[in-house]
Amino acid sequence: KMEMKIKNLHAAGIDVGSKSHFVAVGQGDDEIKEFGVSHSSHQEIICYLRYFGIETVAMESTGNYWQCLSLALTQAGFKVLLVPGTQTKAFRKTDVKDARQLQLLHSLGGLSSCYIPDEFTSKVRELARHRKSMIQECSKHINKMQKCLRLMNIRLDVVLSDVVGVSGLKIIQAILQGERDPHKLAALANRRVRKTKEQIADALVGNFSQEHLYELKDCFEIYEFIQTKIQDVDNELSRYYTEYQGEIQTNEEVQLAKKQLKGKNQPKFSVQQIAYKMYGVDISAINGVSVNTILTFMSEVGTSIYKFPDAKSFTSWLCLCPNNKISGGKKLSGRTPKGKNTLALALRDAANVIGNQKQGYLSSFFKKIGLKKGRFTAITATARKLAVIIYNMITKKEEYSEQKNEMYRNNLREKQLAKAIKMLKNNNFQVVDFEGVVV
Repeated sequence: KMEMKIKNLHAAGIDVGSKSHFVAVGQGDDEIKEFGVSHSSHQEIICYLRYFGIETVAMESTGNYWQCLSLALTQAGFKVLLVPGTQTKAFRKTDVKDARQLQLLHSLGGLSSCYIPDEFTSKVRELARHRKSMIQECSKHINKMQKCLRLMNIRLDVVLSDVVGVSGLKIIQAILQGERDPHKLAALANRRVRKTKEQIADALVGNFSQEHLYELKDCFEIYEFIQTKIQDVDNELSRYYTEYQGEIQTNEEVQLAKKQLKGKNQPKFSVQQIAYKMYGVDISAINGVSVNTILTFMSEVGTSIYKFPDAKSFTSWLCLCPNNKISGGKKLSGRTPKGKNTLALALRDAANVIGNQKQGYLSSFFKKIGLKKGRFTAITATARKLAVIIYNMITKKEEYSEQKNEMYRNNLREKQLAKAIKMLKNNNFQVVDFEGVVV
């Protein structure tokens, strides 16, 4: 027999299920018990764990079935360890064996926990994700409205860049109210539209079939209803942050970066001011980071960013750093692991915007990686750099500065010069240094 040191003496393991939970307080058959999933069953689990003197509990992150039980255990004073599926996928898949294996490994200290945000961040995250799902639902109905207009040969999408913009909504609403004259419909377009009134009127001549008009009306009403609900969610988020932080006010001396605040999907409350009061730094000063990216960061991480000991742990949680596999002293693979982290997706979107910019330190970095390994790899690398910058800004209270841009260009120029000189020397060329030569 091999002796191993027990690190967590009073530990339990819980296999979480949709209809029942199996709780193991030891390795014996009489130390594993099945409970239900109701509130009364949660109280029975708490009493059962207290009877055996349990202090810490490891449970598997199965769907969203673990959340209510985890909250009840945390409020009861237990230390909860949420184990990701990557650590339990090798278990023999029976409920009793899973619970026993979780208890054993947790007792020996062989399990690591997932990131669990604090209570306030969990509430805000739920609302922010609900807001994002409604925006996605709006996009579906916008596509259906475009389809209905296209089938009636009303090519509003050709003459307008945004079908549900100011001009597009006015024209669609007039069509639903019975207007059929293309010139009167074209007159509703805003003067900033680049197409002429004659071109717009020509695109609005179509066959107004009843079935497509009915579908268009339904989609338009659903779209407007969801837009009002998004506004309600924004008001609720603003209320949450106001109750958490107090009245949101910044000093007149503090000048936050100017960001695009107009648009259908932009939050209708002061996200930049809330983020500055929460973290003490202006995250919006980073090029490519929009207000929506800041809102995603606040809702997914919040003030729990200090749970990560360093930037490497933070980027590893985001699945933005290479997963190096080394065997026999050789690197077998370095692919970035797959993941559906909401914040990582937002940072990738910000990195894609940075790739389209012409100036800036991050844009230079993006183009350097893109030339070597392609745009997709450059998006991942830039998203990781954004995560490191944001982490250092918040934890070290450092403001973002674009002065690194010139320093980065100089370093890159020196490396390119050194590489060119080395290549010339390897090919037996004589390299002579001249003063005042601009390379």
